[in-house]
Order: sequence, then C-alpha cells, then structure tokens
Amino acid sequence: MIAPEHCTTMSEVRAGVDALDEEIVALIAARTRFMEAAARIKSEREAVRDEARKAAVIAHALEVAAKAGAPPALVRGVYEALVEGSIAYEFACFDAQAD
Repeated sequence: MIAPEHCTTMSEVRAGVDALDEEIVALIAARTRFMEAAARIKSEREAVRDEARKAAVIAHALEVAAKAGAPPALVRGVYEALVEGSIAYEFACFDAQAD
C-alpha cells in the first residue's frame, strides 16, 4: 500500500482505503467476539447496556484520536455508532442463549 502522501492518482487513494477497510472490518469482527463473551458472562440482560462504560469507551477513543491526529468529531461519530451497534449485537447474543 502506498502511503497517502505518496499517492498521485485516485486509484492509489482508493486502493489504500480499500486495504484499510479490510483491516478495519477484521478488527470489528474481533471486537464482536468480545461482545459475544460479554453476553455469555453477564447474568442479567439489564447489564448489557452500561452507559458509564459507553462513555468511557468513547472518551478513550477520543484520547487515542488526539494522539494519532484523527479528527475528534469523526472518531466520536464512528464510536457512537460502533458502541451502539455492539450493544445491539450483545443483546442479540444474550437473547439467543436464553432460547
């Protein structure tokens, strides 16, 4: 993959974005396995949604973003969606094991 600062064509930019998207999706898949573990470990459905933990995850992502030079508004939006999606997935896993 060519570094962004060395790209001279949109094809190179798109190839870099596609390569990163493959890595991001693989990381999301790995993250969901932790949601599966959480659903297995938690004894009560009400424990799935933890607003304090959600706030801590987003705050941590913003700290990482600041160190990496990532736009905080973008990271906040992505993590809001990621955490809410993860909570929904964990609810589905929790409910599936009750069946």
